[in-house]
Amino acid sequence: MTTGTATRPGAIPGRTWMLIVLTLVYTFNHVDRQILITVIEPIKAEFGLSDGQIGWLTGLAFAALYATLGIPVAMWADRGNRRNIITIALTIWSGMTALTGFAQNFWHLFLARMGVGIGESGGTPPATSMIADLYPPQQRAFALGVYTCGIGFGIMIGYILGAYVYAHFGWRAAFFAAGIPGLILACLVRFTVKEPARGFSDASQPDEDAPGFLETMKFMFGQRSYLLILLGCLLICISANAFVAFTSSYLQRTFDLQPQDVSLPLGLLIGGVGGAGAMILGVVCDRLSSKDLRWRPWIIAVTSAVALPFAWMVLSAKTVEMAYVWNVVPSFVGLIYASIAYTATQELVKVRMRSVGAAFTLFSLTLIGIGGGPLIAGTISDYFLAAGHEAPLADALKVILGFNAASIVCLFFAGLDYRKDVARAMAKSGAVEPA
Repeated sequence: MTTGTATRPGAIPGRTWMLIVLTLVYTFNHVDRQILITVIEPIKAEFGLSDGQIGWLTGLAFAALYATLGIPVAMWADRGNRRNIITIALTIWSGMTALTGFAQNFWHLFLARMGVGIGESGGTPPATSMIADLYPPQQRAFALGVYTCGIGFGIMIGYILGAYVYAHFGWRAAFFAAGIPGLILACLVRFTVKEPARGFSDASQPDEDAPGFLETMKFMFGQRSYLLILLGCLLICISANAFVAFTSSYLQRTFDLQPQDVSLPLGLLIGGVGGAGAMILGVVCDRLSSKDLRWRPWIIAVTSAVALPFAWMVLSAKTVEMAYVWNVVPSFVGLIYASIAYTATQELVKVRMRSVGAAFTLFSLTLIGIGGGPLIAGTISDYFLAAGHEAPLADALKVILGFNAASIVCLFFAGLDYRKDVARAMAKSGAVEPA
């Protein structure tokens, strides 16, 4: 592997603050998603929903527009001001989250979640592109690991806030509590975050126009390691989002609990332990990858293999306490696939392709993983219920774990071409290849 010899630019002043604010935006992104999941059991009871309908609400109702609009928004971000795009997006999705509290039936919920998806489509692609400009390749997995902590923090806050507000004021108020603060955060983004120079952290600030969508797709599809990483992360994403959508419901039904009974433990596990895992494993990945870039995909394969038996034991636990204990390992490694997927996308495309590259990755993960995971699990659960299974939801989630097993194979083979494909992307963009 070639080692770059060019002098790298210094750190951008204020980049730590920008990373914190972008992570906070990503946190709100997931708070707004998690609120629905936290209070889904009382909503199910009020509106008489099936698990399949829950799958639609927590999956495709949100994911369809979120994924579809992400690509045109990202093309805008590769040409326009990314900070302003994030500000507009945050305003839209926070407002639509608050409006969810007025829903009177399934279709009102469905339309409101579609509105949230429209807003959130403008969050991640420009943010990951900005972070790639703020941090050089040897620090990028850690920086994107910090950003990815927003998933865990958002889930933790969503669990705790949603359960507390539900217990005292009802499920509708939970959506108001989640949505309104996001409007304040949008002002913070607009007036305290600066737009970084494109390619700054790669010692490359290209003057050429951003390539078109088809040119970007052709380049990305020519990167074999990218396709295998994407497939592997898609399989993990299906499983991860099925578990995010239904773990709370599984525990409530299995152990006869209420939302507020499981919110704090799950919030600390997925948010606290998961957020710590994303940062720690991001550092480990950066250090291993500085010696051999193949560790980008391989770290996901290793952590997925380690977590698989523990996830099975969560679904076989005899007490809720043991379910929490078994869930520590899956929670710790559960977010690393997302940060590495974003990192790999930034490294495997040209500088001016980064927002579109991130958007296509996000499109795939969202439509198939976030959209499909809960829907697949909910549909299987409904099928098992009709077939007379004693624990249909638990059995459905056990089936879903098969996706994790398949991902390990894809990610192993992705590593074989990773160094070559990064060198190709760097050569095409004129950037310096990471050591």
